Amino acid sequence: MTNIEKVSENKSSQTSSAQLCSSKSSSSKPSSSKPNASKPSPFEPRFYIGLMSGTSADGIDLALVDFDDFDDFVDFAEPADFSSLSTENHDSQPSIPKLIGSFYQAYPPEIRKKITSLYTPSSNEIDQAFALDVELAHLFSDAIDKLLQQENLTASDIIAIGNHGQTIRHRPNLPNPFTLQIGCSQTLATLTNIRVIGQFRRKDMALSGQGAPLVPAFHQAIFKQAEQDVFIINIGGIANITYLPCSPGKSILGFDTGPGNALMDDWFQTNFPNHHNNYDNNGDWAATGTSNKYLLQQLMADDYFKLPPPKSTGREYFSVEWLMEHLSSYQQNVQLSNQQSNPKSNQLNGQKSGQESDLQKRQPLAINDVQATLINLTASSIADAIKQHAQQAKIYLCGGGVHNDALKNQLILELTNYELTLTNNNGIDTDIVEAMAFAWLAFAYDKKLLSSIPAVTGASKSSTLGTSFYP
Repeated sequence: MTNIEKVSENKSSQTSSAQLCSSKSSSSKPSSSKPNASKPSPFEPRFYIGLMSGTSADGIDLALVDFDDFDDFVDFAEPADFSSLSTENHDSQPSIPKLIGSFYQAYPPEIRKKITSLYTPSSNEIDQAFALDVELAHLFSDAIDKLLQQENLTASDIIAIGNHGQTIRHRPNLPNPFTLQIGCSQTLATLTNIRVIGQFRRKDMALSGQGAPLVPAFHQAIFKQAEQDVFIINIGGIANITYLPCSPGKSILGFDTGPGNALMDDWFQTNFPNHHNNYDNNGDWAATGTSNKYLLQQLMADDYFKLPPPKSTGREYFSVEWLMEHLSSYQQNVQLSNQQSNPKSNQLNGQKSGQESDLQKRQPLAINDVQATLINLTASSIADAIKQHAQQAKIYLCGGGVHNDALKNQLILELTNYELTLTNNNGIDTDIVEAMAFAWLAFAYDKKLLSSIPAVTGASKSSTLGTSFYP
């Protein structure tokens, strides 16, 4: 029986009522925080800030995090021993990191356009990318200033900023693989007068890893349970899952399942370029269409979905161009089916009168039917990935996709043997999980914890991720 729980529209509140629903869209997250932090000594910086901007390129998520209590459960003598963070090794339940406050700053439309234009190769892209690298650092700094003002804090109260940056290219499968996140950490450190830990992905890639996903180590520290398997599904532009098996004989896994919100957003913007939203609010438009099983089968036949983990992908692969190629191929099949629809053609092909081939059943697509099919693509690729590893488990949902009711309802239909809930019900806001993870990665850097998991990324060994940039 699926356990459905509801989160209040107010990001700082939590409930445990009987429905998993929210009308808040991934691109309209309000600024919010918990009660202001008590002012620490000016000589003792206390907090970390995690900064995340995902592949949806909707804006900047900031998390202000206190690791003081969490720190007591880390065995610094054995930094590789993640089991020191699990509940079974202690007499009491370890405290999760405390989210003191959060802040969201939407990107202006012109900035979002600059970011998304860099997802695929174009002319003069080096000038465009590195000018935007500095421009984003200024936007990040402005957002951090607003967070500090909101919480009545100053730069001297912050130990460090964990800066993921903005991914514009992720190419883990080239002969010389690379990943590129912009939002210059050195500029950010200088502007804020706060030390920045950044460039988290590059060391993992230097060790032959995918450089992604990086959050499973944080998920392990927070969500692992001794009595049941756990999955964390993060639905951003690209969807990814973390698998935390309860059996010590199984490895933790984490990988990108495929498109999350990205293709749905791209298709919506293609058809409604002047709409005040750049996304299908709540999945309402998709809900007016009907998923097409033949198009879904065609999309799901892509080789990426057949790859075993470790694997990762990005919007440079699951792009609007990828979708258009599939729609063009589908349309060609529709035209071919029209040619086969007359009785003479059926007899020539050995069909009896009244029989239809699968090809002949294909019909032209309405644009809202495409959107409904993209909902199913995201849900089916996530569900298939989960079923490959466990037949029953607890599943935590997070990321912007949790605000899409049509998508959540489809996930519920496809995962009937699983217990679905939101990360809010484990004390972590669905919109802030990844920002908190990068605060944790900065904390792990300072404490010399091994923050990568080779079973997840495919790296040759664990490592402490990140590079420090000083004001």
